[in-house]
Amino acid sequence: MLLKEGLKALREDPFGMKEEKGAVVKGRCGRVIWGHVGASNSPKTPPSPQTPKESTRPDARGVSAVTAPTFFSLPLHKRPMANQGSGGSRLPLALPSAPQSCSSGGGGSSAGGSGNPPPPRNLQGLLQMAITAGSQEPDPPPEPMSEERRQWLQEAMSAAFRGQREEVEQMKNCLRILNQPTPLSAGETELVTDQQEREGALELLADLCENMDNAADFCQLSGMHLLVGRYLEAGATGLRWRAAQLIGTCSQNVAAIQEQVLGLGALRKLLRLLDRDSCDTVRVKALFAISCLVREQEAGLLQFLRLDGFSVLMRAMQQQVQKLKVKSAFLLQNLLVGHPEHKGTLCSMGMVQQLVALIRTEHSPFHEHVLGALCSLVTDFPQGVRECREPQLGLEELLRHRCQLLQKHEEYQEELEFCEKLLQVCFSTPTDDSMDR
Repeated sequence: MLLKEGLKALREDPFGMKEEKGAVVKGRCGRVIWGHVGASNSPKTPPSPQTPKESTRPDARGVSAVTAPTFFSLPLHKRPMANQGSGGSRLPLALPSAPQSCSSGGGGSSAGGSGNPPPPRNLQGLLQMAITAGSQEPDPPPEPMSEERRQWLQEAMSAAFRGQREEVEQMKNCLRILNQPTPLSAGETELVTDQQEREGALELLADLCENMDNAADFCQLSGMHLLVGRYLEAGATGLRWRAAQLIGTCSQNVAAIQEQVLGLGALRKLLRLLDRDSCDTVRVKALFAISCLVREQEAGLLQFLRLDGFSVLMRAMQQQVQKLKVKSAFLLQNLLVGHPEHKGTLCSMGMVQQLVALIRTEHSPFHEHVLGALCSLVTDFPQGVRECREPQLGLEELLRHRCQLLQKHEEYQEELEFCEKLLQVCFSTPTDDSMDR
């Protein structure tokens, strides 16, 4: 009868009964199915994990209960402590130990008698039991390595170390070629051959230094001193652009090499090549090296500012070389996003007016990067927005006309998004005062 009442109460209220009633129900094999004890005026204190004797006598709080033979409390979660004057407390669910009569086979012994560890008393104990049970399975014994596999592994390791040593030797050979003095009294054929050897050495070094370890070894062999001091300003254009490319390859994402290159004064020479060299390939490679020295490199950016690098970058965007224009605009946009503190410097240089003038030129894919740079310049920067609103620029009309043209071409969607963003940022705010606020 009591079991039926308990199951009925569990269906009606699966997490507990009303505070003024309580019962402990015992099911088959001595397992406690649900427990609840409390009175409206009893403090909320959990019962101690003792082994009560079977009894139907009233407890100290005047509540009759039928308890299991032996059980240990296992709280599923902690409830916040209530006011000591409030009534009622819920007993946690319990994990009882099965009596001998309910063990498997009908006549087994208890947990303690069989040598098994006692049941856990709390969640920490349950977790420890799970970890212990999972670690009891022994790892399979390691299989002995076959002679064929051992030989293969030894050869692979030897080849790896031998390959590294061979690459270092290759770099040393290239540096020996580059360190040779230029023949002055040689004939034209000999001069061409000598230049080809030097260009081949620079190309091989560029391939090897794609590996960061090789790049570090190259610098330890004083290769960077040779590049900056002799080959960045060499007479042959093939030597100049290959030297600039090698500097960028070694410096890319390696702070120690970047600092060494900056200390050798390479940035000034690279900016000079970008601004004045007659060979377009040399200018493109110089811009690549500059980008590797100033992006994510605070010391390089400071040198770039001191050397008026933004002006050089703007002049590069005004050239007729498409690759040079695109890469210059992309670097400008990257620097504006990563270093917004320099927006004031750029505005004082007239960068807004220069960028708008570039947008007015004949349309090309280059405009996407110019509009991206302009967006970066005005974002969260009221001074840039005010300059874009100057009537003499006519930027709003230009942007609306460009939007009409780009809507018909899916390949220019990013450029269209930049135009729409500029219209929203610069020409949708009612007043400058509200924007400043």
